[in-house]
Amino acid sequence: MTPKIMIILGSGSDIAVAEKAMDILDKLEIPYSLKIASAHRTPNLVREIVSKGTDAGIEVFIGIAGLAAHLPGSIAAYTPRPVIGVPVDVKTNGLDALESIVQMPYPSPIATVGIDRGDNAAILAAQFIGLHNEEIHKKVIALRKEYAQKVITSNESIIQQIDRPFINNDFIRIKDLEINKMEVDESEINCKNKDAEVAIIVGRQTDVGTAKKITKILDRLKISYDMKVVCPIRSNKKFISYVKCMKNAKIFIGVSSNSSQVTGGIVGLTARPVIGVPCTNENGDDYMLTTVSMPPGVPVATVGINNGKNAAVLAGEIFSIDNPEIVQVLEKLKDKKINL
Repeated sequence: MTPKIMIILGSGSDIAVAEKAMDILDKLEIPYSLKIASAHRTPNLVREIVSKGTDAGIEVFIGIAGLAAHLPGSIAAYTPRPVIGVPVDVKTNGLDALESIVQMPYPSPIATVGIDRGDNAAILAAQFIGLHNEEIHKKVIALRKEYAQKVITSNESIIQQIDRPFINNDFIRIKDLEINKMEVDESEINCKNKDAEVAIIVGRQTDVGTAKKITKILDRLKISYDMKVVCPIRSNKKFISYVKCMKNAKIFIGVSSNSSQVTGGIVGLTARPVIGVPCTNENGDDYMLTTVSMPPGVPVATVGINNGKNAAVLAGEIFSIDNPEIVQVLEKLKDKKINL
């Protein structure tokens, strides 16, 4: 049986992070392959296993590396398949590896997850494959429910055990609380294309320029999309209504500066892949860390700061898993035979 995912470690010392990914893939029953190859010490080995893996049918690659962390980028050079990057904390709290992986040049995106988050990389890979495999998609939904239930039950296992003179543990007892979903009126939301393959949500009007770079590439890749400017903080009900309205979308792309609440809001509402494009605000501050550093169970495939074009290419790579026509376009794009 050909594995669907190949995990490549830059060093044997990264195995603990890889084990987090393997634990998730074992749970989801998704076959995978595990290799060690260094972008700097064995570049030819990286080329061979990625090229042969792609030809054999690998659908998603996961590159795990620390320090300079050029491995995920090296993988991307030899495949049109989506590549997920996991930065490892070796020095500088892993920020060196994170910057090396996420800030990739166009047209070679890396779907970057948080530092040491091998588990989120595996979930993201399953989400990518789940677009073309309903059984895996259902398993991802079930796994997300487990993560949610763990948060709820921790109120009993942790909070209720605390004994302090002024704490009232029985005030709004979580286990007795009926949690209702917010009622939304989709008719109030202007969804121009409810059946679009990609839904782009922009948090602020000032970030629309970055979003337009996404639409330009999606047009050339012939991938349908819908775009909405709505903030989950200022217009929470409209935000939720729009995500629900776009329930047929296969991929969501969040574009935002100022705490990057857009991507965080999206992942709470859908089990589909979410691509995050962190932006700079009017003060020059960037929001890459608040986009990529997601907790276990809710990964965001983060691309470089203001790099809307790479977000669109990444969406194309995800769709290319079962679309040979997009594969051909992406290969020409990476070989600079065409210019999008």
